[in-house]
Amino acid sequence: MTHDAVSNDAVSIAQSLIRCESITPIEGGALDYLESLLSCAGFSCQRLPFSEEGTPDVDNLYAQIGDGSGPHLMFAGHTDVVPPGDLKLWSHPPFAAEIADGRLYGRGAADMKGGIACFAAAVLTFLQENKFKGTISFLITGDEEGVAINGTVKMLKWLKAKNITPSHSIVGEPTNPSKVGEAIKIGRRGSLHGWLTIAGKQGHVAYPHLALNPIDGMAQALVALKQQPLDNGTSHFLPSNLEVTTVDVGNETVNVIPSEVKCHFNIRFNDSFTAESLETLLRQKIDGALAGSELEYQLKTNCSADCFLTEPGEWIELLTKAVFEVTGAQPELSTSGGTSDARFIKNICPVVELGLSNATIHQVDEHVSLDDMAQLTDVYKKFLVAYFK
Repeated sequence: MTHDAVSNDAVSIAQSLIRCESITPIEGGALDYLESLLSCAGFSCQRLPFSEEGTPDVDNLYAQIGDGSGPHLMFAGHTDVVPPGDLKLWSHPPFAAEIADGRLYGRGAADMKGGIACFAAAVLTFLQENKFKGTISFLITGDEEGVAINGTVKMLKWLKAKNITPSHSIVGEPTNPSKVGEAIKIGRRGSLHGWLTIAGKQGHVAYPHLALNPIDGMAQALVALKQQPLDNGTSHFLPSNLEVTTVDVGNETVNVIPSEVKCHFNIRFNDSFTAESLETLLRQKIDGALAGSELEYQLKTNCSADCFLTEPGEWIELLTKAVFEVTGAQPELSTSGGTSDARFIKNICPVVELGLSNATIHQVDEHVSLDDMAQLTDVYKKFLVAYFK
């Protein structure tokens, strides 16, 4: 399939967005461009800057066409991008939006200005070609790649205060390993961070009986945490997994037993657990590992994302059908991968993620296929026709 006039619109939109250097939390002109584009198409646009002490200010955009009655489909995404890194490593400048060999290059091409461009082009074409009853909206944040405090979370609170409740939402995050049509994300595992500190007694290595080495206890605790799987997975989710990311002592002396050791870990957990039940299990494992010793420990946890699942239903069947009709592929209904703003949106309406390939996200020479952009634009357009029938 080659890109047609509709995808050319998507490519043009994507190029305009990529040329905006919107590195989190800088708006960089990306929201200005989208606001102008959507306003000209009849959307009512609302800029939503939010602030919180200790965090950078973030600008956001909500755009809506329709009075809120009937089905309300909300497209969601982010225009902020991660830094490009060493510019010398890029074969195409990260903010030039150059096209070469059927690919669009640039920071954010895949994650996720390309996805925004595709659903914007699809919606604009749909509005030109169809009369519909219902509401279409765009929830665009500038804070997804950052701390996610002044973006989608506060935008959703604003929607609630305005009594705006979408029927369904599609997040345009890159969901496919290599090409459009491989996957629709219908859920995500949760994410829990853990900080474990084990305290012993400092002493001389030649007199271990006068000290209490906390590193021994940490080794035993980590074996207990890692040796047995947390679970075996569920019908829609992979097994939960715990990964240790750092173990730190800070001891620069070779003949001193340290008094304390710390580690940090992350658990991606499925619907077998809540954050509370998971912490209970962790404490049971650590208690068992340190039983009989005089070592003391502290465990702190923070759940940055709950596990969620959008149960397959008629609207997801329509989306799956649109993917198949355009690409010829039967998409997997997947829950793999990391977190996205869908973890917040699921609190107000059913949500799925469908976008471009994630093969080059956050990499040097990030790029997307023009054919993929054409196909994704067509998928969104077919779904819009079916959804508002």
